[in-house]
Amino acid sequence: MTSARNGTARPSGPGGTPAAGTGPAGDPAGDPAGDPVPARPAPQDGGVPAVAEAADEVLDDEVAADEVLEEERPPPAGPVANALIALGVIALGVVTAVGATALELGTASAPRPGLWPFLIGIALVAFGVGLLALVRRTADAERFTRASWLVVAGLATMVAFVALVGVIGFEIPAALLLFVWLRLLGREGWRLSLVTSVAAVVAFYLVFVVALSVPIPHLF
Repeated sequence: MTSARNGTARPSGPGGTPAAGTGPAGDPAGDPAGDPVPARPAPQDGGVPAVAEAADEVLDDEVAADEVLEEERPPPAGPVANALIALGVIALGVVTAVGATALELGTASAPRPGLWPFLIGIALVAFGVGLLALVRRTADAERFTRASWLVVAGLATMVAFVALVGVIGFEIPAALLLFVWLRLLGREGWRLSLVTSVAAVVAFYLVFVVALSVPIPHLF
């Protein structure tokens, strides 16, 4: 049998009871108020393509960035420069190992101050020999450019700093080192470079010399 409500019919079972799958008022099951249950929206098909398109754009940006870096990269140094670098590493290792012998090596169970520098020197020699064997098969080393000379200048200032600390203390060499690095290498402003250099040296002095009494060569 069927019964009407608001102009609509609902199925009913034997004896006038609502048929299975309908609520007490003939509406879909699970809705005792009789209001129609809103249908669940169908999934949008555009979600997956949108994600794939975004991933492709990110990948294209990364490829473009890699191409720009490859174009800006200096040309390879070449076999001659690679050989000179390898020989320099070997020479540094030999000097380190020979200098370490003057500090006494000791033994593995009772090492002396020169043992670890000696081992580092031997490792540098082995590393340099490996580089020398690969001078024609590597393109990692780059030809010297202006940026390369800035690195050399930074290392030169560090060598000068170490040479002057033992003579006049760390205050003036440290301030000059920081100023050169900030102003000339980092292209910072004059005021920022000067204030930062002086403030860093003062803070270092107060912490390590005044507060902790660390035996650092100092002028004041």
